[in-house]
Amino acid sequence: MNSNEYIASGILELYVAGALSEEENEAVHAMMQQYPEVAAEVVAIENAIVTLTAATAPRDTSYVFEAVKQELNLSEDNRDDKVIPIQRKSSIFLYVGWAASIILAIGLIYSVLKTNELQSEIEVVTSEREALKDKVYQANSDLTAAKDLLGVLRTKDIISVPLGGQAVSPDSYAKVYWDKKLNQVYLDLQGLPDPPAGKVYQVWSLKLNPLTPTSLGVIEEFSADSDKVFDLANANESEAFGITLEPAGGSESPTLEQLYTLGVVASNP
Repeated sequence: MNSNEYIASGILELYVAGALSEEENEAVHAMMQQYPEVAAEVVAIENAIVTLTAATAPRDTSYVFEAVKQELNLSEDNRDDKVIPIQRKSSIFLYVGWAASIILAIGLIYSVLKTNELQSEIEVVTSEREALKDKVYQANSDLTAAKDLLGVLRTKDIISVPLGGQAVSPDSYAKVYWDKKLNQVYLDLQGLPDPPAGKVYQVWSLKLNPLTPTSLGVIEEFSADSDKVFDLANANESEAFGITLEPAGGSESPTLEQLYTLGVVASNP
């Protein structure tokens, strides 16, 4: 906790009010030694309480009565008429007022602390509510995207092309859904492992005779996408599809030694 957070926590007000344990007082004293701004804040709090209570603090006014007595030269020895002694009110009420001011100051400090605590709770609840709204929004978006994709994959014009694992990764597999009317392919890459650091998967449209590869693009966000479903444009007369592992950014031609999956288009409606 830095000095600003420590000051904002309200513990210094409790320190000045004497409401902390001995261990807590030592912790505050250590912070005052380490951070001059903390020590300055303690002094400011003490000055505020002194200012608040000064108006009701008892004052010694005995010298005023003595000065008046000497000026009038009144005494029982030089005058016949007697001076009725002034009965000074007990100062107990002044002390009570002074004590009440201290209690009021402590009450104000406690009120500030409770207000800060309540504000913090409100901020936490607000943050949690916003996070929940984001999750609901994301869930709705994912559900909408899933429904849209399912609708596309169920279209009768979609060509499904399974891609089997090759020598470099026999257990790998993938599937391509090709919409020739829209010149779009949808890739289900759940069967591919995460690529190593600095590598990306690159998708190829292939003509088989002679073998002519055309890059459809690289899958940049493979690891971050939990569904592993991607879409790419494909305006080619593809006879097969392949996926290779390439350096980040992709390659101009496929690295056949890193061919992970390959599948031939069975028919062209």
